[in-house]
Amino acid sequence: MFELSQEIIDELKSFIENHDFFFIAGHKEPDGDCITSCLGIAAILDYFGKPYQLLSAGPFKRNEVIRWQDKFSDTMEFQDESERKKSGLFIADCSEIVRIGDIDGDLKNLDTFVIDHHKTSGLTDGMKGHVDSNAPACAFLIQLFYEKLIGDLPAELAKTLFFGICTDTGFFRFLTENSSEVFAAVSRLVASGADPRTTYREINSGKPYSTRKLLGILLGKAERYLDGRLVVTWESLEDTKKWGLEGRDSDSLYQLMLSAKGVEAVVFLRQDTETTCTGGFRSQDKIDVSLVASKFGGGGHKNASGMSCNGRVETLIPQIVKEFARIM
Repeated sequence: MFELSQEIIDELKSFIENHDFFFIAGHKEPDGDCITSCLGIAAILDYFGKPYQLLSAGPFKRNEVIRWQDKFSDTMEFQDESERKKSGLFIADCSEIVRIGDIDGDLKNLDTFVIDHHKTSGLTDGMKGHVDSNAPACAFLIQLFYEKLIGDLPAELAKTLFFGICTDTGFFRFLTENSSEVFAAVSRLVASGADPRTTYREINSGKPYSTRKLLGILLGKAERYLDGRLVVTWESLEDTKKWGLEGRDSDSLYQLMLSAKGVEAVVFLRQDTETTCTGGFRSQDKIDVSLVASKFGGGGHKNASGMSCNGRVETLIPQIVKEFARIM
């Protein structure tokens, strides 16, 4: 099901061999899958002896990825025109330049190779790459590429990619019933040195106390819609100012809400500025939240998507509920 064709393997190898330098970037507000996928691409380039720069617009809000922040920059290394012509861009865990965010430098018009697994993604504007919306995580695809191109993963890389797969699958909670290939691949990572118990602790421990207080506030604001099948909650500018952005734990919020009887989908909105909002969407098996996210400039997976758009929470909530009413 997830077998990489020889054609795409050859295309990636040719892309690496035909460039002298690489920029590696993922989406803004990176999560564990995004960061570890970028690090996995870097490991492939290390094997081929190719120099690169890891880029991220940040911010590194998630507690589990802060340890890797110093490896990334939001400013591109300067290149003259002749150097740019010999440089390539890898995009991991998204496929649109706009999703990368604000990088100091020009990422446009670089020869680009995308590796992604989001349902609403696609290759455009002559981009090369591989997008598989059935893959559980981008880090999983990076593992397959590494194994095809190079072979067995070294211990540290196995630990890194295992971490990314675990974060995007909710430690395997979000996998479908046909996941034998995923577990087979993960077992190879464990055989190479990944430790499930350590990884679980790294993902779920060390949360700031403030995040527990904020979680209580968000639970208190939650409201039910569509006969209780949809739950919506939101974070105000005042909430963010009081409790900060460090170590956000929306995953716990989604788990608690979706575990309630009759709840099929959950929406979490945050007022980022006076005029802009970000949002997260989660659902049980039947509800495709990517359809709603796409209406607000976002996208993602069937059961886990996000969005970022202009607007205010109080006006966005009725619009979002209306879109959910169309699919529930």
